[in-house]
Amino acid sequence: MKYAVLCSDLDGTLLTTKNDVSEFTISQISRIKDRMQIILVSARMPKSMTYLQKRLHIEHEPIICYNGALIMKGTAEIASTFIALEQIAEIHRLANVFAVKLGLYYKDEWYVEESSERVEKEIRYTKATPVFRDTTLTLNHWDQKSVGAHKIMLMGKKDTTDALLHILQDRFREELHLYRSNDTLIEVAPKSVSKLSAIKSLRPNDHSLEKVIAFGDNYNDMEMLQYVACGVAVGNARPEVKSIADHITLKNTEDGVAHYIKAHL
Repeated sequence: MKYAVLCSDLDGTLLTTKNDVSEFTISQISRIKDRMQIILVSARMPKSMTYLQKRLHIEHEPIICYNGALIMKGTAEIASTFIALEQIAEIHRLANVFAVKLGLYYKDEWYVEESSERVEKEIRYTKATPVFRDTTLTLNHWDQKSVGAHKIMLMGKKDTTDALLHILQDRFREELHLYRSNDTLIEVAPKSVSKLSAIKSLRPNDHSLEKVIAFGDNYNDMEMLQYVACGVAVGNARPEVKSIADHITLKNTEDGVAHYIKAHL
């Protein structure tokens, strides 16, 4: 099968370490990038993806950010979908009950109220720096600009995020995607978009996905892997992701995506 597009998640998938791709991965992408489109697909903000594009020499390609809520090509915005301010305010109120903190993202802006171990990890892993500001001030600022959040990151402890997730699912099931990144993190995205919907929007003249191969590891990759022509899970993927994948490759720390490319593309 000849594929026209390769889409890959970053964290836990294409990245061999927490914030970089290996030389082997670069060599394998370089081997195929002139014959197929290479699109990075992530929950990250643009600036946390573009340095990886440069490492892979694919800066001319679009990137799918925030699980599909923002699509960029260079400095041009192709598509943008916000979480409404009223929804953010309600999530903020509910999170306060459980002492769960919010990270708010809009384009390349990232706002948190205070530093924490999780925030420091995010700074190291994504090469981005937040603005420390009260959430209410951020919402007032966004109200004046008539924008919202491309992504909300909810950061707490396992028991508090467990409890909050159930409440948010009951309240926002029809309006928002709620992804469990790990035991202490919940990522919130607009319901109308996903990694898959973003991939489809970049192929307006070919609504079938028969020429797309995709790689992933987590819950927010499942729809993408299920509906493209070939969905490949890395060896460290969650069991639910492996169960719906067409193929399973090595772990991300073992260059699983690059090894699959070398063997099959």
